[in-house]
Amino acid sequence: MPGACEVDLKKAARTSGNKSCKPILQKELLPLTGYIRGGCCPIGMKKPFPSYIDETCLLHEKIYVSAGQRGMQLRLAPQDLINYVPLEVSDLI
Repeated sequence: MPGACEVDLKKAARTSGNKSCKPILQKELLPLTGYIRGGCCPIGMKKPFPSYIDETCLLHEKIYVSAGQRGMQLRLAPQDLINYVPLEVSDLI
């Protein structure tokens, strides 16, 4: 998701095959994903959750994603991230 944008929760629900979507509550984030707020990354979660990325990522040679700690970023080609996790590319904004 581009940093200046917000997820369209209706599009996210449609993409994921759910009736609705909402952000994970902060108190549930660490036990569920293993990450603190501001450090969430689809790489290395405790459980493999379905993960999605906005299609605009493919417009860039490199993107930055959280590296698992607040304030740390990982720079990589979007397709490398998509292939590694794997991520579903979709219109989310």
